Amino acid sequence: MGRFLLRVNRVSQRDCSRFVPKAPCEQVSKYTAQPIPKELTYHCYFFSLTRHEFSIRKHFQKEGLQLSEDLLTELNLYDHVIYRCVVGSRAFGLDDENSDTDRRGIYLPPAVVHWSLYGIPEQLENHETQECYWELQKFIILALKANPNVLECLYTPLVETATPLAKELLAIRDIFLSKLVYQTYNGYVMSQFKKMEQDFRTKGAVRLKHAMHLIRLLLSGITVLKEGFVPVKVEEYRQQLLAIRRDEMPWQEVTAWRLSLHQEFDAAFANTNLPERPDYEAANQFLIKARQSMVYRKGNRE
Repeated sequence: MGRFLLRVNRVSQRDCSRFVPKAPCEQVSKYTAQPIPKELTYHCYFFSLTRHEFSIRKHFQKEGLQLSEDLLTELNLYDHVIYRCVVGSRAFGLDDENSDTDRRGIYLPPAVVHWSLYGIPEQLENHETQECYWELQKFIILALKANPNVLECLYTPLVETATPLAKELLAIRDIFLSKLVYQTYNGYVMSQFKKMEQDFRTKGAVRLKHAMHLIRLLLSGITVLKEGFVPVKVEEYRQQLLAIRRDEMPWQEVTAWRLSLHQEFDAAFANTNLPERPDYEAANQFLIKARQSMVYRKGNRE
């Protein structure tokens, strides 16, 4: 083979190996070039491929390891919902004729499904029916992090389904309450209002319903720190909150109310009797018990 120079764009082996043919393909040609210095040799392979004939390697490797829609339908994990409740505006008592009914809850899959090669989804979600059910472990982790949406699931008065196991969880729901509430609730409200203030300056308008719920979240967080439970149904401040949503309260007044609530939240945090952290061990023991309860249930093999 004669000597010649061949211009080659430098592509690392890592980049090249990310792509794999989906089917055997015909090698068109192979070239070898020996540029200066002599020690370097480049082997260039050219294949005749169309876009649908190759895929990114990591995607190719995952094929067959993920739950298909058909298998999810066959398993019907909705049959394993152990807790179903209504949250959102209807639970808060802030609903109107246009409000949706938001259902949330927990599902606990059979052991053979959970232990399988495919695993299980962290949540089941149906946008059409406004439903979302977290797998038990995911739900517990979010509750330990003081996620407001999850904590409100444990305290909503509108419970539609609760198995004996779910009732046990409700009976120990205070294990999830800690000073972390201050960080999650207060921090989230501050970040969201910062965006809203920018929208108000640039667009002259904000999402009033969202602003209403942010103020409600501050009120809720203060009560958690002071009294040790999560209030869901709004009582005392219902009319003021609705006034925000209806654009009957000037934005400057909303901002002033928010700032005063932040100060009250600070004071509640300084004087709360809640522990620094939630009870991780109690939560873990409950999860283990729940997992064990699914091992020998009908449909599982010993």
